[in-house]
Amino acid sequence: MKLLMHPAISRACALALTMLGTAAALLAPPLAAAQSFCASDGQPRPAQLIERFINADCDSCWVDPATPQAGAGQIALDWVVPGSKGDDAPLSAVATRDALARLEASRQPVPARTSNRTHSVSPLKGSTLRVAHGLPLADYLGASIELKPIPPAAQRQRWTAWLALVETLPAGTEGSPTERNLVRNLLQVSWDGRKKLSKTEQNRFFEARSMAIAQGANAGRLRVIGWVEDEKNRVRAAAQSRCEASPQTPRQGPK
Repeated sequence: MKLLMHPAISRACALALTMLGTAAALLAPPLAAAQSFCASDGQPRPAQLIERFINADCDSCWVDPATPQAGAGQIALDWVVPGSKGDDAPLSAVATRDALARLEASRQPVPARTSNRTHSVSPLKGSTLRVAHGLPLADYLGASIELKPIPPAAQRQRWTAWLALVETLPAGTEGSPTERNLVRNLLQVSWDGRKKLSKTEQNRFFEARSMAIAQGANAGRLRVIGWVEDEKNRVRAAAQSRCEASPQTPRQGPK
């Protein structure tokens, strides 16, 4: 007789397995870990972070030939902001309220069409930002971000870590003139370097979570991009995961 698991229990088990995968990714040596997860290990440290915002109401912005392209030493993020047309907006299928949260945190208005920002990554000596993610499981993906060791400059401040789950779309997808890292989910966490600890406690700038995979996203194209900002909203470190090439399944693009 076939036994059916209660949906709530099934989801809880899936989340637990996803987090176990993330933990394994954090502890596994590079050669073994390469088989089960993707990380920023060995990747060049970007010098600039480009953010490209598109209003979901704009039907031509996705294919705009003037879209800034990421060059050497740069990482680009693509945010689709919910528009005034709601579900009737041309790009509503990939719009996310995370884009609104990011604009608010950056004290930027919602663009009528598009807006672009380029952040220089301020030098941060002696510390490394690492991002990683495990394999997709039950519509979730375990991901982590860590800045180690804690920089002296952060020991007197509250810093903010951002971890974006992105779907990397090659140039030409739905007519896009450039490769895009479409933000599908977002984690924002505060790291308090001012916290007073006892002799037995240890402060750690680290976060690991299960991130939901957006409906319609191609799991084979997902990865993570992370960055850390200080109290003045300056980007102090950035990193991106890279995975070994694997066959991709066709998708319909952002519309």
